[in-house]
Amino acid sequence: MSKHAPDVAPAMEFSAVVTDIREESRAAGRQRWQIALDRTEFGTDGDRRVGVMEAVAPRGARLIVPVLDVVVDAAGEVWQVVEKPLAAGTRVTARVGVAEFERSAAC
Repeated sequence: MSKHAPDVAPAMEFSAVVTDIREESRAAGRQRWQIALDRTEFGTDGDRRVGVMEAVAPRGARLIVPVLDVVVDAAGEVWQVVEKPLAAGTRVTARVGVAEFERSAAC
C-alpha cells in the first residue's frame, strides 16, 4: 500500500507595488512592519493567508520577504505583516499559499 502526499493547493502568484509602510512593533531588538500593496491576494477572502513577497533591490540583490500575517485596519485597508521593510514604490512578486518549509528555504 503506498502513501500519498496530502492534496496541497498550488501557490497563487501576483505582482504589486508597495504603497505604504508603517512600523507595527519593536521589541527585544526586533521590528515588525505592516506593508500596504496597490493590490493583494493575501487575506482578501477572510482567511489569513500568508506567503512570500520577492523584490529586486536597486543594486540587483534578490530580497525574499515572508508575509507572517495579514491585518485589516479600521478604514478597511489590508496590511501584510513582515519583519523586513520594503520602501514605498518597490515592485514585488508575491506568492500566496507557499508552504512553511518553502518559505523557510527561500529565506
